[in-house]
Amino acid sequence: MSSIFIQYGLSLALTAFAIGAVLSLLLEKLADEGASSFAAHLCATVGGLCGLAFSGAVLLSGSIVVLHNSIGFGMMQNLGHVRVDGLAALFIGIISTVTIAASLFGIGYQKQFFGTYRVGAFGFFYNLFLASMLLVVSANNGVFFLFAWELMAVTSYFLVIFEHREKAHIQAGTLYILISQIGAGFLFAAFLTLYHFTGSWDFDTIRASAGAIPLLIQNIVLGLALVGFASKAGVIPLHIWLPEAHPAAPSHVSALMSGVMLKIAIFMLVRFFIEFFPAASLYWGLFIIMLGAVSSLLGVLYALSEHDIKRLLAFHSVENIGIILLGLGASITFFALNLPAIGVVALVAALYHTVNHALFKGLLFLSAGSVVHATHTRNMEEYGGLLKVMPWTGAFFLVGAVAISGLPPFNGFVSEWLTFQSLFAGIATLPTLPKIIFLLGATSLAFTGGLAAACFVKAFGVTFLARPRSDVRDHAREAEPVMLVGMGLLAVLTLVFGVGASSIAPMLMHIAGGLRGVTAPAGLVPSTQPLVFGTFASLSMVLVAVALVVGVCITIICTAILSRNRRVVVSRTWDCGAPLTPRMEITATGFSRSLITIFHRLLRSTKRTEVEYHDASVPYFAKTKTVHLSLPDIYHLYIYKPGALFIDHSARHARRIQTGNINTYLLYMFLTLIALLFWALK
Repeated sequence: MSSIFIQYGLSLALTAFAIGAVLSLLLEKLADEGASSFAAHLCATVGGLCGLAFSGAVLLSGSIVVLHNSIGFGMMQNLGHVRVDGLAALFIGIISTVTIAASLFGIGYQKQFFGTYRVGAFGFFYNLFLASMLLVVSANNGVFFLFAWELMAVTSYFLVIFEHREKAHIQAGTLYILISQIGAGFLFAAFLTLYHFTGSWDFDTIRASAGAIPLLIQNIVLGLALVGFASKAGVIPLHIWLPEAHPAAPSHVSALMSGVMLKIAIFMLVRFFIEFFPAASLYWGLFIIMLGAVSSLLGVLYALSEHDIKRLLAFHSVENIGIILLGLGASITFFALNLPAIGVVALVAALYHTVNHALFKGLLFLSAGSVVHATHTRNMEEYGGLLKVMPWTGAFFLVGAVAISGLPPFNGFVSEWLTFQSLFAGIATLPTLPKIIFLLGATSLAFTGGLAAACFVKAFGVTFLARPRSDVRDHAREAEPVMLVGMGLLAVLTLVFGVGASSIAPMLMHIAGGLRGVTAPAGLVPSTQPLVFGTFASLSMVLVAVALVVGVCITIICTAILSRNRRVVVSRTWDCGAPLTPRMEITATGFSRSLITIFHRLLRSTKRTEVEYHDASVPYFAKTKTVHLSLPDIYHLYIYKPGALFIDHSARHARRIQTGNINTYLLYMFLTLIALLFWALK
């Protein structure tokens, strides 16, 4: 059975997505919107199941699968075959898992757009987007990879601007596609340079001969690749599209973009820095650690200042990409210093957090989408008390919040623990300069964990607890069962990937070691015992989970025993005689105000206070007092705006050569031709 999945699984997944794309358009014309939307999401779910079966079969077999004629794009077959090793199979599994959950959720979620937007067009681009992500991670040829990469960018752009009547969504989509194409330009340059020095677009040839490329050219290619992939991953300061595009897209698309699409950039960074150029310099690793430290810390600080629930989650994607980069940078550094065993463990930390972030961030975006679907607003200041009317959504959001905060027994705790151990190992063993960088990375990770927990205390408390702050709760209802199934699947997996860490980590160790031909020392990450990091630390997630369950049970029993004879009296909360209203509750802005104030020099935060008095002539007795807390967009202000002004200024000067005279243009062409011929003769 596994051989059948290996041979046909990927083809079946791509076929399901293709059928879903076509059916979605046809049924919108021939039947109705409901049939179109259902067919699109059902085919996507089937494609996800096929992809997951293919991924599992490849990972269990431990083989590298080469499929020469599995896609059937005619002349595209001549550009190279599909190659799926353990790393690609892992990412196909990630894509497929989140696809299944998001597509089930989308069956119910998409109903709100019936009669307003073209759900047939959405289904078409949705399925193509899913297919493009599978093609990107399985491509084994530079040209085919760039084709799939651009297909992924274009299809996701149309999903971002799906609600095209909203001007802000069009602006978000424009910014997204602009940054995507800038990043693609760097990737084109990287692959063209590789082709020039290796004579091939084939990844196998690049793997074999990249090490013979001159060192300067290697560093140029790595720099181009880092910029190109970092722009897609949302690494600061290339992240500006992310908090705009994720809120604009439908929520199950946001789950896929944040949980999956960003990770494909991480996939290619691993390919370039670990596999294609195994001799990457120590300084690349240290630089990536610094990028990770900045992105993780600033990402969570920006999230703290948000009261738009989807923008808050988008900034947390920036934060978690930073955490992944900490592990990846540590791995590159260890390999450069000939410490392969620890390098593999650091890479496992990065891969584990990649998987974990896909699960809990997908869950959080789906849960937030359920809230937005029920309340028709993303403003957390208008929420409150939603747990009473949306208990399942609240429970699933809480699971995601605990996981992303790095708390046991959920999966985020394990990967952050592994990242900490990798950084601590660097602090203990490396020379002075790397030691300092690793120390800064560990410090930023510690700050990030604490601030993330504070941020999700705010997000969950303001959204689901306390009294309603507006009338939105009166109209809110629990999500449809099919939407809850999608959220529940990811919620269960966050627990499984936490408690089952000792069984999952060896598989990741095998994948990571296979990229460099390294076998980890025995006992480093065993499969049936606690996770062990040399003689430095160990962790048993099963024992942690058991201890938590026992602790909770003991607390409940003791509370019941001590309070069994007490009489319960229900009465009004004492509030000095004044009526208790939602205005007395802390707001999302008020909750994060003190933390933002602490970091105001770093964030350049501004605070404006407006006071209205009962009597303007007696400015002592305030009637209302309003505090406005805001963060300036320093990236637009100091990086992108000056760059745009420079391009505009240069373009205005370049207009001088556009005389409108055809003879002048022919002269330009003649001079260009002469220059090219002279260059070719050399």
